[in-house]
Amino acid sequence: MAKKLPNIVFFGIDSIRRDHMSCYGYERQTTPHFDKLAEKSVLFENNFSPWVPTTSAYVAMLTGMDQVTTQVVALRHEGDLNKDFRTLPEILKDKGYKSVCVGHGDFYRGFDEYLDYSSWGGEDESQYSPKAGSMNKVVLPKLDELAAADEPFLMFMRHMDPHTPYLPPPPFNRMFYTDDEFATDREDTMQPVWDFKPFAGYFKGWLPDGITDIDYVDASYDGALAYMDACCQQVIQRIQELGITEETIIVVNGDHGETLQEHGCWFDHHGMYEPNLVVPLILHWPGHLPEGQRVKGYTHHIDLVPTLLEIAGIDAPDDFDGISQMPMVRGEKETNYTEFYITECTWMRKHGWRTTEWKYIEALEPDFHGFPPTELYNLIEDPLELNNLADKEPGLVAELKRRMYDWLEKREKETGKKPPIYSYELGLELSIGSVDGANKLQTNEEDEEE
Repeated sequence: MAKKLPNIVFFGIDSIRRDHMSCYGYERQTTPHFDKLAEKSVLFENNFSPWVPTTSAYVAMLTGMDQVTTQVVALRHEGDLNKDFRTLPEILKDKGYKSVCVGHGDFYRGFDEYLDYSSWGGEDESQYSPKAGSMNKVVLPKLDELAAADEPFLMFMRHMDPHTPYLPPPPFNRMFYTDDEFATDREDTMQPVWDFKPFAGYFKGWLPDGITDIDYVDASYDGALAYMDACCQQVIQRIQELGITEETIIVVNGDHGETLQEHGCWFDHHGMYEPNLVVPLILHWPGHLPEGQRVKGYTHHIDLVPTLLEIAGIDAPDDFDGISQMPMVRGEKETNYTEFYITECTWMRKHGWRTTEWKYIEALEPDFHGFPPTELYNLIEDPLELNNLADKEPGLVAELKRRMYDWLEKREKETGKKPPIYSYELGLELSIGSVDGANKLQTNEEDEEE
């Protein structure tokens, strides 16, 4: 009898900052359960989501293909996912897998079953929003069902706790904040947030009325992350109780990061700055993957599918745009990339080129922050990306721009497809709208804007 292929339990986490996870060195203990998992896993220190936002990130993560191949670059993707490539659940289906996707509809093609859960809440977010707890009410019984069957399974969970609204239940809501967020005897650090009109109405829909301390919002983000971590431990515990730990690959990955107070991109994930581009990746399979290994080289979302197939010993077409990360795990190579293309297409339409030292950003239309059309940052000397050197280093700007356009021309010739970012025009009138409107954006429904 052939040996059963491994199950894959996939924590796909929206808006998670790698640098706010304690297993990545954050000073607050926000992820103690993921920390414990990481001690027995392979942790990738420089895993990138180069194509913000959600839609393009998850498509890359689930196909192993870049955005020129998939033509997916925007949150509001136009049309269905094309048939030119197969998704991970489609590849696994050919090997006898049952697959389930929990959260936000069937745009991510190929799963046998799609389940939803209350991942946002109502229009007036005055109460707590236990997103991961709501997910577990769906996940745990389904996990029992899948484990009882003969075939291997893929369970993909799209977690939303680190995404706004940051409304974790007690005690997580105040786990990292004990001050008075309404105090009036100090500077009102929330005023710049309310002054940002495209998002102000949305923030007022769920942030406490009268709040004056922006650090409370950051702490709420950390509390949401800690709450989700605790709920994810319930799933890990259930895997252990079911006796399937040794036959299950666990994946922890983020679609993109989040900006909090950086660059005036308040509590969202637009902008191609580092908090949005670097995301966690932890791979766990006892007896098959090293324990406590930290891999420093650069990897991408598109590398994950070929990596998982190699780990599981599954033969599949080798025409992925991504590269397996296992040679890095084995010490056969240091990195999969030294430079790469980056994009954003949500509220601003930009693209750029990132090397190990430099980041070049080029706006394809004016943005609503009024940022300059060209940005250049030295990531070694200026890791917070505060000093735009574009005017001081025109030669370097020209060289990075040349590399970016050479890569785009190469990919167009290889695929016969134009870079998809040229197919969109965002304009300056966009706003995030209401809480309900933002929720619809995430499910590829028609959004309502103010």
